Amino acid sequence: MSNAPSPFRVLPPLTARQRPWRMVERNTQAYRRTWWVFVSGFFEPVLFLLSIGIGVGKLVGKLPFGGELVNYKEYVAPGLLASAAMNGALLDTTFNFFIKYKYSHTYDAILATPLGTGDVATGEVVWALMRGAIYSTAFLVTMVLFGLVPSWWAVLVVPVAVLIGFAFAGAGLAGTTFMRSWVDFDYVALTLIPLFLFSATFFPLTRYPAGLQAVIRLTPLYQCVVIERGLVLGQVSWMMLVHAAYLFLMGAVGLRVAARRIGRLLQP
Repeated sequence: MSNAPSPFRVLPPLTARQRPWRMVERNTQAYRRTWWVFVSGFFEPVLFLLSIGIGVGKLVGKLPFGGELVNYKEYVAPGLLASAAMNGALLDTTFNFFIKYKYSHTYDAILATPLGTGDVATGEVVWALMRGAIYSTAFLVTMVLFGLVPSWWAVLVVPVAVLIGFAFAGAGLAGTTFMRSWVDFDYVALTLIPLFLFSATFFPLTRYPAGLQAVIRLTPLYQCVVIERGLVLGQVSWMMLVHAAYLFLMGAVGLRVAARRIGRLLQP
């Protein structure tokens, strides 16, 4: 009987922490040939900054914030940064997830490996928040080049962008598991557009009617805008921890719901 070594290398089993990172590795490899699609998500907030923040800013002048007057472009830019993190996270956990689940059956092949449904959900959320963080970092660099970052507290902007990505990735993934066709994605646009327009990104909260102010204070993107604007402009308060807790809870609940729903959909 031959004692020759086997030509096949036996890999050690993956640990619970390593398995979700295989999803991240898979998504990284998938974007190698379509990197331009990944990069395109950076330009939308920059165009908003150039057209509204700088163009309209010349007409608006300065706005009150934290007892001071700030240029309109400095006021708008942190909100657009938060929106970039949100959009980057939602893109992968809504449209891209639906394609891989409904049409390309990517997850059926993945679940034939040692990865489970919880690993799929966690890996997709990690990838989405990384994408949102990349967009936010690139946008922050743009803000620095335009001279729109007056405070050193802005070094915390990117970690907060990761938290924003986690919140919206978890919520987006959970919501997408309930969608049955592309028609249901109309609800995504119906949700995102009001979130974006009524998040105190373009106007101070005090400019809205009192009843609408109460509603806006409860929306997720408003929490993001408040934190990012406070850090960029150097107006830091303990209330930011409350906003951060809101976002963390949103992401944690979404991730838990998504893991259970994916298990029911892919392993009925």
